[in-house]
Amino acid sequence: MIYEEFAIKENGSLEGAKLTVYIQQYSESLKINDRPLILLCPGGAYAYTSDREAEPIALAFMAKGYHVAVLRYSCAPAVFPTALMELGRSILIIREHAKEWHVKEDSIVIQGCSAGGHLAASYACNWMNDFLADGMNITYADRIKLRPNGLMLCYPVITSGKFAHHDSIKNLLGDNYHELKEMMSLENAVNEHVPRTFIWHTFTDAAVPVENSLLFATALRAHDINTELHIFPDGCHGLALANELTASQEMKEIAPCAEPWIDLAATWMKKYW
Repeated sequence: MIYEEFAIKENGSLEGAKLTVYIQQYSESLKINDRPLILLCPGGAYAYTSDREAEPIALAFMAKGYHVAVLRYSCAPAVFPTALMELGRSILIIREHAKEWHVKEDSIVIQGCSAGGHLAASYACNWMNDFLADGMNITYADRIKLRPNGLMLCYPVITSGKFAHHDSIKNLLGDNYHELKEMMSLENAVNEHVPRTFIWHTFTDAAVPVENSLLFATALRAHDINTELHIFPDGCHGLALANELTASQEMKEIAPCAEPWIDLAATWMKKYW
């Protein structure tokens, strides 16, 4: 395995923002040459990035045969759109090293849990917009390199409306909360540039209600964007792998009905990449 870290420095980035890549070892004895890469955005209400939703999920996807990267993006007091630019820079780094790492350049999928899901979905809705490219000093010709090829959302924060996780939106916007709040409702930001999407949530999530995923899936359907949606009957928020490997000290994040999500996501990946 190749393990490498890259400091990420965009306008507003905090110390510690970094991209960590986990690259499967290439071997001429294997039939597989280039592999898809899944770029993880851990959750944490835009206050921190969760350890539980970082390396454990990365290693689970590696065991399925994928390259993986983890973005530790800047959280509060950093504000929108710093984390978006950091995610864009991460995709550029991955594409820059694609040949060296044997990454399929047309198979880069961004994944996010909770607030990390909001980041991933926000990027999927905004990667082609001028404010992002201008903030990153990306030329118009190079803008296509920012494009994600797929989107994977795990119990995502989506809306800033009735079913919002308000702490996430407040942490993301800081003093701009009232001015930009409506812009953070991603069910209203879906467009034809959003890639095919995989979503899962639990019906009993009390922190980020399941309506967040339902609203986004409905918007994707309205734009005819290929989507796979799984709603599991039981489980609290922040399940990560939904088993003892990622449970907190309280052991509340174990939900047998949701544990198969990693297999379902890997199967979804195989359909298209």
